[in-house]
Amino acid sequence: MKTTIKKTGCFLTGLLLSVVGFSGCTANKEVTIVDRPSVETTNSYYKGNLQPLLPEHFIKLPVGKVKPTGWLKRYLELQRDGLTGQLGEISAWLNKKNNAWLNAGGEYGWEEVPYWLKGYGNIAYILDDPKMLEETQIWLEAVFKSQQPDGYFGPITERNGRRELWAHMIMLWCLQSYYEYSGDQRVVSLMTNYFKWQMTVPDDKFLEDYWEKSRGGDNIYSVYWLYNITGDAFLLDLAHKIHRNTANWMQTSSLPNWHVVNIAQGFREPAEYYMLTKDSAHLRAAYTDHYLIRRTFGQVSGGMFGADENARLGHIDPHQGTETCGFVEQMSSDEMLLRYTGDPLWAEHCENVAFNSYPAAVMPDFKSLRYITCPNHVISDSENHSPGINNGGPFLAMNPFSSRCCQHNHTQGWPYFAENLLLATPDNGIAAAIYSACEATVKVGNGTEITVSEDTHYPFDDQIRFTVNTSAPVQFPFYLRIPSWTKNAQLKINGKAISATLEAGKYACIQREWANGDVVTLTVPMDFSMQTWQVNQNSVSVNYGPLTLSLNIKEEYKKVDSKKSAIWDSKWQETADPEQWPSYEIYPASAWNYALVLNEKQPFQHLQVEKRTWPADDFPFTQQNSPLVVHAKGRQVPSWKIDEHGLCGVLPTPDCVKSSKVEDIELVPMGTARLRITSFPVAYKK
Repeated sequence: MKTTIKKTGCFLTGLLLSVVGFSGCTANKEVTIVDRPSVETTNSYYKGNLQPLLPEHFIKLPVGKVKPTGWLKRYLELQRDGLTGQLGEISAWLNKKNNAWLNAGGEYGWEEVPYWLKGYGNIAYILDDPKMLEETQIWLEAVFKSQQPDGYFGPITERNGRRELWAHMIMLWCLQSYYEYSGDQRVVSLMTNYFKWQMTVPDDKFLEDYWEKSRGGDNIYSVYWLYNITGDAFLLDLAHKIHRNTANWMQTSSLPNWHVVNIAQGFREPAEYYMLTKDSAHLRAAYTDHYLIRRTFGQVSGGMFGADENARLGHIDPHQGTETCGFVEQMSSDEMLLRYTGDPLWAEHCENVAFNSYPAAVMPDFKSLRYITCPNHVISDSENHSPGINNGGPFLAMNPFSSRCCQHNHTQGWPYFAENLLLATPDNGIAAAIYSACEATVKVGNGTEITVSEDTHYPFDDQIRFTVNTSAPVQFPFYLRIPSWTKNAQLKINGKAISATLEAGKYACIQREWANGDVVTLTVPMDFSMQTWQVNQNSVSVNYGPLTLSLNIKEEYKKVDSKKSAIWDSKWQETADPEQWPSYEIYPASAWNYALVLNEKQPFQHLQVEKRTWPADDFPFTQQNSPLVVHAKGRQVPSWKIDEHGLCGVLPTPDCVKSSKVEDIELVPMGTARLRITSFPVAYKK
């Protein structure tokens, strides 16, 4: 096998800005390689950015137009039948009795309802689930009913004489999805009046609360969304106002604050503002923030950074984790930046988080989650691990009653991911930049509506097959991302190999007249690569294609009372039954303290891939169901133990004493392992 060894110190050396000319497909050549789609034309069928906003390289289709299939559809069904869909019978914040989002003057009028509805509603639209659609409508009708003569809507939360607007930013996203699904013009009217009200608020009373100030970019996103429908000029003035009152995410060597979710969500704000200003410094700031946090706190696998809740100097070991909120917000940022810039970096980063970090934050049945999940995570109990992690309380257990923010905000992760699988392009084409099985109905070329079916077991398999169904021949460009980690990618059209060299890290653009039943097959060969984390004792993580590999630790589950093990600020309804919604602690039932044995000259010589049968239940994100297992060699490190805070001890030094016994060990995809070691000490063998 060929090897690729990556050093994390080698960050992006040059920034490609979307203002520089990128070549799109050429009509006289069937397959061309491009950096990203051209923005010199305007899509005739889907609303992109109106001038003077910069055009997007990819345009999201209306919610419901992309239908996931395969494992991703199964994930949405698990959400529907699990914590996402049933949270209304658990969470006190979703209790309809005297709820401030349903009744003027009621309780519970902050972020929890819109956080939950943001994903819940989109799952309803994607699955066309009647019960979920009915439930979604109850909350949205209350939002419409709550409108005030001055344009304000929803509950009033005031701090120091200023109205707190963070929860409203989330609810606006709920309304936008509803409009895409239904076309209900009440959304446009409500948002127009609300934004006119925002224009009347003095700057010294606008976005002054901690959360809203950090996350003002979410407000800008909604302003752009409405502007692209109405063209109202005042909305651009409002975008300027929001930016100047949002925390400064344009610092070169620091961040406004070090809260994990604020960073994962807030760093995109300068790039959003760039779409209006066209100042490349704004776009560059988003890239700078992305790498700034990862230079110190992101020397870990899975695409995230070790902040627990707040990143702290000296706390950089992979036993620091990420809030579940952080995973889903980072994925959302990546998806947004992919559409804005076309840069395949953001597609790959989204896949990294989605396939490796996020799945293990929830139980396989999606009926409970944990607040913090770590790259090296060997105990998941209900104990207080502070100050080892930056939270005081039982933050590592899988508990459906706990983690007030993540309990509700987790809902958006997979539906938003699904919505970005197939995208429209400015030249009336389509693009697949993030890969998973799905089916999309989309207008292309001369306005012909086609259906594109994507059939794949990616990221567990290297073949991705697209079938075009059309009522008449139609010409349009089809863009496919070639992952940067693959070599010798291959493209076939109707079984015939294409001779064009597919360049990793770019897009293959197929420009042709498509007929009904045309099939495109993209093969992206997967191989081993390695990342060395210099600041974390030169530990290593091993990847296989887009998957990061973890030690296959035997997991022992202990059922505990959800009420007794809940975090201190948790609130649940009186009728919530902990027997029906139990919590789980997870303990290691096998050794975990291994150094990975690698050959000095051929690091992956001892690694062997075993492909297994695809799981019958279409759900690969468990150790038992994993379609691939890697057989490896390891040597135990006796000094590497559970530390004084009950966490996996910090990584031992490279020269630590290792057992002389070489053992057979198994590695599984990181996302399948609720307990895991993904950053390994190394025992090099000459």
